[in-house]
Amino acid sequence: MSLFPFFSKDIAIDLGTANTLIFLKSKGIIIDEPSVIALDKKTMKPVAYGKEAKKMLGKSPSSIEVIRPIRDGVISNLEATLLLLEYFIQKVYNRKFFINPRVVISIPLGITSVERRALKESVEEAGASEVYIIEQPMAAAIGAGLAVQEPAGNMIVDIGGGTTEVAVIALAGIVSGDSLRIAGDEIDTAIINFVKNKYNILIGEQMAERAKIKICSAVNRENNNEMEIKGRDLTEGLPATVLVKREEIKEAIRETLSIIVNSVLQTLENTPPELAADIVDKGIYLAGGGALLDGIHELMNEETGLPVYTAENPLSAVALGAGKVLDEIDLLKEISL
Repeated sequence: MSLFPFFSKDIAIDLGTANTLIFLKSKGIIIDEPSVIALDKKTMKPVAYGKEAKKMLGKSPSSIEVIRPIRDGVISNLEATLLLLEYFIQKVYNRKFFINPRVVISIPLGITSVERRALKESVEEAGASEVYIIEQPMAAAIGAGLAVQEPAGNMIVDIGGGTTEVAVIALAGIVSGDSLRIAGDEIDTAIINFVKNKYNILIGEQMAERAKIKICSAVNRENNNEMEIKGRDLTEGLPATVLVKREEIKEAIRETLSIIVNSVLQTLENTPPELAADIVDKGIYLAGGGALLDGIHELMNEETGLPVYTAENPLSAVALGAGKVLDEIDLLKEISL
């Protein structure tokens, strides 16, 4: 027996639009923070990261810029992304060691080669010795416990913050799939636009997100809950409050959810008959924050006629799947791009 405990430096990263999760081999998920960074505008040096930076959204003084550097699942601000990754990677190792980890990172299906290269270079610049890139729906399916290597169809719908990834997987490959840059952020935007257009009140992203979590539903409910939504009256320029009902929010997000459902239907249409038959038996699995939206299962079931299930850990399915393949090098080589 070794006198020193086994230490593994390999990590898996789910660099999401809303949150960044980091899985450390042998320890599990040890970082789960918002993908947000706050910079001093004069020096362009970070003043806050993750949770602390998110608290500043919509509240920071003019001297501080709060940035969400990942938009729609891809890097929109390379320098801010690099700073955020460096911070999280250093935090994993408590800044005690100079470590160049082997990294597995997931990407959306629809990412371009230019975006993929930018992401890979960002991770390398942040300190990685090797970078393996795998597709997000594949990672989500593995994290959800689906048998992706078997000759049978598995369907995963990962509704994240910036993208929705839809895929039918068999024999460790994506047979049919779709990637939409429409997901949780678009639902928030729909709520912001609804309140602005109907009540002439401008609300922030965090208020919209709270409304989505508290009273939003994808289907009709008997109990039409309501919520106080606070913002700024666009006519008078003063703080204002309005009561918004669940049914109103449902109508506000209906078009966004319709696009996601249509993507699922299109993917099913493009699936070979034998694999489609497997999905009839196995059903559709949902992952990502969108899997927690009230009524989303019922809506998917109504539109597809198929059973719909939620991954055991929907918010961390991608990170867990990417982390799992750190121990399965043959599978990693098979699915990496």
